Amino acid sequence: MSGQDITISAKDGGTFSGYLALPEGGSGPGVVVIQEIFGVNAVMREITDDVASMGYVALCPDLFWRQEPGIQITDQSEAEWARAFELFNGFDLDKGVDDLDATIEHLRGMDACTGKVGSVGFCLGGRLAFLTATRTGADAAVGYYGVMLEEHVSEPLKAPVLLHIATEDGFVPKENQAKVHAALDGSGMATLFDYEGKDHAFARKGGEHYDPEAAQLARERTSEFFAAHLR
Repeated sequence: MSGQDITISAKDGGTFSGYLALPEGGSGPGVVVIQEIFGVNAVMREITDDVASMGYVALCPDLFWRQEPGIQITDQSEAEWARAFELFNGFDLDKGVDDLDATIEHLRGMDACTGKVGSVGFCLGGRLAFLTATRTGADAAVGYYGVMLEEHVSEPLKAPVLLHIATEDGFVPKENQAKVHAALDGSGMATLFDYEGKDHAFARKGGEHYDPEAAQLARERTSEFFAAHLR
Protein backbone atom coordinates (compact mmCIF):
# COMPACT_ATOMS: atom_id res chain seq x y z
CA MET A 1 0.00 0.00 0.00
CA SER A 2 1.63 3.23 -1.12
CA GLY A 3 0.48 6.58 0.17
CA GLN A 4 1.08 10.05 -1.17
CA ASP A 5 1.36 13.59 0.11
CA ILE A 6 -1.48 15.89 -0.91
CA THR A 7 -2.35 19.56 -0.36
CA ILE A 8 -5.24 20.77 1.82
CA SER A 9 -6.61 24.33 1.88
CA ALA A 10 -6.81 25.99 5.29
CA LYS A 11 -9.96 27.88 6.28
CA ASP A 12 -8.03 31.09 6.98
CA GLY A 13 -5.86 30.98 3.86
CA GLY A 14 -2.74 29.08 2.97
CA THR A 15 -2.31 25.37 2.43
CA PHE A 16 -0.84 22.45 4.31
CA SER A 17 0.15 18.93 3.41
CA GLY A 18 -1.38 15.64 4.40
CA TYR A 19 -0.37 12.01 3.95
CA LEU A 20 -3.11 10.09 2.12
CA ALA A 21 -3.46 6.31 2.02
CA LEU A 22 -6.22 4.52 0.13
CA PRO A 23 -7.79 1.15 0.97
CA GLU A 24 -7.26 -1.83 -1.31
CA GLY A 25 -10.62 -1.29 -2.97
CA GLY A 26 -9.80 2.35 -3.70
CA SER A 27 -12.73 3.85 -1.79
CA GLY A 28 -14.46 3.78 1.57
CA PRO A 29 -15.43 5.98 4.52
CA GLY A 30 -12.84 8.53 5.58
CA VAL A 31 -10.66 8.65 8.68
CA VAL A 32 -8.49 11.61 9.67
CA VAL A 33 -5.39 10.33 11.48
CA ILE A 34 -4.14 12.94 13.95
CA GLN A 35 -0.45 13.21 14.75
CA GLU A 36 1.45 13.11 18.00
CA ILE A 37 3.97 15.87 18.78
CA PHE A 38 6.55 14.61 16.28
CA GLY A 39 4.86 15.66 13.04
CA VAL A 40 3.68 13.39 10.23
CA ASN A 41 6.66 11.10 10.65
CA ALA A 42 7.26 7.47 9.71
CA VAL A 43 5.24 6.24 12.70
CA MET A 44 2.19 8.30 11.73
CA ARG A 45 2.48 7.27 8.09
CA GLU A 46 2.58 3.61 9.10
CA ILE A 47 -0.52 4.12 11.27
CA THR A 48 -2.26 5.87 8.36
CA ASP A 49 -1.41 2.94 6.08
CA ASP A 50 -2.80 0.58 8.72
CA VAL A 51 -6.08 2.51 8.95
CA ALA A 52 -6.33 2.32 5.16
CA SER A 53 -5.80 -1.45 5.37
CA MET A 54 -9.00 -1.59 7.47
CA GLY A 55 -10.90 -0.25 4.46
CA TYR A 56 -10.80 3.50 5.04
CA VAL A 57 -9.57 6.48 3.07
CA ALA A 58 -7.01 7.68 5.62
CA LEU A 59 -5.53 11.17 5.71
CA CYS A 60 -2.95 12.47 8.21
CA PRO A 61 -2.63 16.29 8.06
CA ASP A 62 0.47 18.27 9.01
CA LEU A 63 -0.86 20.25 11.97
CA PHE A 64 2.50 21.88 12.71
CA TRP A 65 2.56 23.65 9.33
CA ARG A 66 2.00 27.04 10.97
CA GLN A 67 5.26 26.58 12.91
CA GLU A 68 7.47 24.37 10.74
CA PRO A 69 5.82 22.85 7.66
CA GLY A 70 6.74 19.27 6.95
CA ILE A 71 8.67 18.64 10.15
CA GLN A 72 9.26 14.96 10.90
CA ILE A 73 11.13 13.98 14.04
CA THR A 74 11.30 10.89 16.25
CA ASP A 75 11.21 10.05 19.94
CA GLN A 76 14.75 8.68 19.87
CA SER A 77 16.85 11.64 21.08
CA GLU A 78 16.71 14.35 23.75
CA ALA A 79 17.09 17.06 21.12
CA GLU A 80 14.08 15.76 19.20
CA TRP A 81 12.00 15.56 22.38
CA ALA A 82 12.94 19.16 23.17
CA ARG A 83 11.88 20.29 19.70
CA ALA A 84 8.65 18.28 19.96
CA PHE A 85 7.70 20.03 23.19
CA GLU A 86 8.54 23.41 21.64
CA LEU A 87 6.10 22.62 18.86
CA PHE A 88 3.51 21.37 21.35
CA ASN A 89 3.81 24.51 23.47
CA GLY A 90 3.59 26.74 20.40
CA PHE A 91 0.59 24.93 18.96
CA ASP A 92 -2.60 26.99 18.52
CA LEU A 93 -5.32 24.54 19.58
CA ASP A 94 -8.21 26.42 17.99
CA LYS A 95 -6.45 26.77 14.65
CA GLY A 96 -5.52 23.11 14.86
CA VAL A 97 -9.18 22.20 15.21
CA ASP A 98 -9.96 24.46 12.25
CA ASP A 99 -7.32 22.63 10.21
CA LEU A 100 -8.89 19.31 11.17
CA ASP A 101 -12.30 20.61 10.14
CA ALA A 102 -10.79 21.58 6.78
CA THR A 103 -9.24 18.11 6.50
CA ILE A 104 -12.59 16.46 7.21
CA GLU A 105 -14.24 18.59 4.52
CA HIS A 106 -11.41 17.77 2.11
CA LEU A 107 -11.92 14.05 2.70
CA ARG A 108 -15.68 14.32 2.25
CA GLY A 109 -15.10 16.04 -1.08
CA MET A 110 -12.88 13.27 -2.44
CA ASP A 111 -14.35 10.83 -4.95
CA ALA A 112 -12.76 7.97 -3.03
CA CYS A 113 -14.61 8.87 0.19
CA THR A 114 -18.07 7.34 0.46
CA GLY A 115 -19.45 9.88 2.90
CA LYS A 116 -18.88 9.44 6.60
CA VAL A 117 -15.61 10.64 8.14
CA GLY A 118 -14.16 9.79 11.54
CA SER A 119 -10.94 10.66 13.33
CA VAL A 120 -8.31 8.83 15.34
CA GLY A 121 -5.56 10.60 17.23
CA PHE A 122 -2.65 9.89 19.53
CA CYS A 123 -1.29 11.96 22.46
CA LEU A 124 -1.90 15.58 21.34
CA GLY A 125 -3.89 13.97 18.55
CA GLY A 126 -6.00 12.14 21.13
CA ARG A 127 -6.99 15.49 22.59
CA LEU A 128 -7.73 16.84 19.13
CA ALA A 129 -9.74 13.75 18.15
CA PHE A 130 -12.03 14.40 21.12
CA LEU A 131 -12.44 18.00 19.94
CA THR A 132 -13.43 16.84 16.45
CA ALA A 133 -16.42 15.21 18.17
CA THR A 134 -17.40 18.44 19.96
CA ARG A 135 -16.41 21.15 17.46
CA THR A 136 -16.47 19.69 13.93
CA GLY A 137 -18.68 17.56 11.73
CA ALA A 138 -16.82 14.32 12.38
CA ASP A 139 -19.07 11.26 12.54
CA ALA A 140 -17.02 9.41 15.17
CA ALA A 141 -13.74 9.91 17.03
CA VAL A 142 -11.12 7.71 18.70
CA GLY A 143 -8.51 9.05 21.10
CA TYR A 144 -5.42 7.18 22.25
CA TYR A 145 -4.00 8.45 25.57
CA GLY A 146 -5.24 11.97 24.90
CA VAL A 147 -3.67 14.70 27.02
CA MET A 148 -5.56 17.47 28.84
CA LEU A 149 -8.97 15.95 28.09
CA GLU A 150 -10.24 17.10 31.48
CA GLU A 151 -10.27 20.64 30.08
CA HIS A 152 -12.81 19.67 27.41
CA VAL A 153 -15.15 17.03 28.85
CA SER A 154 -17.81 19.66 29.59
CA GLU A 155 -18.18 20.34 25.85
CA PRO A 156 -21.26 18.57 24.45
CA LEU A 157 -20.42 15.63 22.21
CA LYS A 158 -21.92 15.74 18.72
CA ALA A 159 -20.54 12.34 17.71
CA PRO A 160 -19.68 9.08 19.49
CA VAL A 161 -16.23 8.85 21.05
CA LEU A 162 -13.95 5.96 21.99
CA LEU A 163 -11.08 6.69 24.39
CA HIS A 164 -8.11 4.43 25.11
CA ILE A 165 -6.71 5.42 28.53
CA ALA A 166 -3.33 4.29 29.88
CA THR A 167 -3.75 4.06 33.65
CA GLU A 168 -0.05 4.77 34.29
CA ASP A 169 0.16 7.61 31.77
CA GLY A 170 3.08 9.83 32.72
CA PHE A 171 1.43 12.81 31.02
CA VAL A 172 -2.10 12.29 32.39
CA PRO A 173 -2.30 12.18 36.22
CA LYS A 174 -4.77 9.74 37.73
CA GLU A 175 -6.91 12.57 39.10
CA ASN A 176 -7.35 13.86 35.55
CA GLN A 177 -8.21 10.38 34.33
CA ALA A 178 -10.85 10.24 37.08
CA LYS A 179 -12.33 13.57 35.92
CA VAL A 180 -12.66 12.24 32.39
CA HIS A 181 -14.35 9.07 33.61
CA ALA A 182 -16.70 11.00 35.90
CA ALA A 183 -17.78 13.29 33.08
CA LEU A 184 -18.15 10.69 30.33
CA ASP A 185 -19.02 7.34 31.90
CA GLY A 186 -22.70 6.69 31.35
CA SER A 187 -23.06 9.59 28.91
CA GLY A 188 -24.27 7.31 26.15
CA MET A 189 -21.90 9.03 23.70
CA ALA A 190 -18.52 7.87 25.00
CA THR A 191 -16.86 4.50 25.46
CA LEU A 192 -13.78 4.47 27.69
CA PHE A 193 -11.32 1.61 28.03
CA ASP A 194 -8.61 1.57 30.70
CA TYR A 195 -5.35 -0.22 29.93
CA GLU A 196 -4.12 -1.22 33.37
CA GLY A 197 -0.43 -0.73 34.03
CA LYS A 198 0.21 0.80 30.61
CA ASP A 199 2.01 4.09 30.07
CA HIS A 200 1.61 6.89 27.53
CA ALA A 201 2.15 5.87 23.89
CA PHE A 202 1.69 2.15 24.49
CA ALA A 203 0.69 1.86 20.82
CA ARG A 204 3.73 3.68 19.35
CA LYS A 205 5.95 1.08 17.70
CA GLY A 206 9.56 1.58 18.68
CA GLY A 207 8.61 3.75 21.63
CA GLU A 208 9.86 3.22 25.17
CA HIS A 209 6.43 2.12 26.43
CA TYR A 210 5.22 0.17 23.39
CA ASP A 211 3.10 -2.81 24.41
CA PRO A 212 2.13 -4.98 21.43
CA GLU A 213 -0.71 -6.79 23.20
CA ALA A 214 -2.35 -3.58 24.42
CA ALA A 215 -1.78 -1.96 21.03
CA GLN A 216 -3.45 -4.88 19.24
CA LEU A 217 -6.41 -4.84 21.63
CA ALA A 218 -6.87 -1.11 21.11
CA ARG A 219 -6.63 -1.57 17.34
CA GLU A 220 -9.35 -4.24 17.41
CA ARG A 221 -11.61 -2.01 19.51
CA THR A 222 -10.96 0.92 17.19
CA SER A 223 -11.76 -1.18 14.13
CA GLU A 224 -15.04 -2.38 15.66
CA PHE A 225 -15.98 1.16 16.68
CA PHE A 226 -15.39 2.58 13.21
CA ALA A 227 -17.25 -0.32 11.59
CA ALA A 228 -20.26 0.47 13.80
CA HIS A 229 -20.27 4.23 13.23
CA LEU A 230 -18.77 4.91 9.79
CA ARG A 231 -20.22 2.12 7.65
